[in-house]
Amino acid sequence: MHELGLVYCAAVWGSTFYLIKDALASIDPVAMVGYRFALSALLLLPIVLRKASPLRHFKESAWLALLVAILHGTQTVGLRYTSASNSGFITGLFVVFVPAFLFLFLKKPPTLSQWAGVALAVAGLWVITGGPRGFNRGDALSLVCAMAYAGHLLATDLYVRADADMVLLAFHQFWMTGVGCLALAAAFGLSLRVDSARAAGVTVFLALVPTISAFFVQMAAQKRVAPVKVALLFSFEPVFAAGFAWTLGGEAFRPSGAVGGALIVAGMAVSELSKLDLLKGRRKEVLPV
Repeated sequence: MHELGLVYCAAVWGSTFYLIKDALASIDPVAMVGYRFALSALLLLPIVLRKASPLRHFKESAWLALLVAILHGTQTVGLRYTSASNSGFITGLFVVFVPAFLFLFLKKPPTLSQWAGVALAVAGLWVITGGPRGFNRGDALSLVCAMAYAGHLLATDLYVRADADMVLLAFHQFWMTGVGCLALAAAFGLSLRVDSARAAGVTVFLALVPTISAFFVQMAAQKRVAPVKVALLFSFEPVFAAGFAWTLGGEAFRPSGAVGGALIVAGMAVSELSKLDLLKGRRKEVLPV
């Protein structure tokens, strides 16, 4: 049952790519991110107000919120220029950026299996984009998103090890991201309008299902499921993203996209199997997706 909960998380996260891409015709991407996380924070507020110290983790949350804003901002803007399936697979590359960042910032060299995962993922990225000539602006933004995702994972892992309150950590990230993105949109003269009921519905769905409901399902499931299994189940998120895009999203199926995506997912799986120590600290992790 708990494993099904994690599959649910991967599926709803994967469903967001084609939904967001479709809604962007009626809402600015930065405004969408702002509304999504502001609403998510409002939904968590009744729980937070019952906490003894609701202002805990303010400083930690500010750093995490910056990463959340970069993560979702680049991903959402990137969906204007690349396909939902490409975005899903490239975002999944966050798994191979984790050992790279551990090496760069903590001088922990990647294991042999992590190098193999990186090689598979890079090969998949080449196939899915068609190499440097086919690498477009949206693919580049999705790659930045994957880097921010990895940074957020490592930062959250650090705070989890310090016994942080996950609900407070999530709440402060959500409202800071929401307010920050809406303020950024206003400062740069971006539209704050929502021009269709569909875009409004998608934004509400993003706040309710992949952000809030998946957050609680994930917290409950990760208390019972082995970390490696959690990571492997989450690696199906880009598979769901492509599946939704090629069916409900109406994107044309590309064999090269499927092959490249398979290589990326294989690289993710190989990398995850080598990160046992890190994954032990992810049992209570809050991922902002």
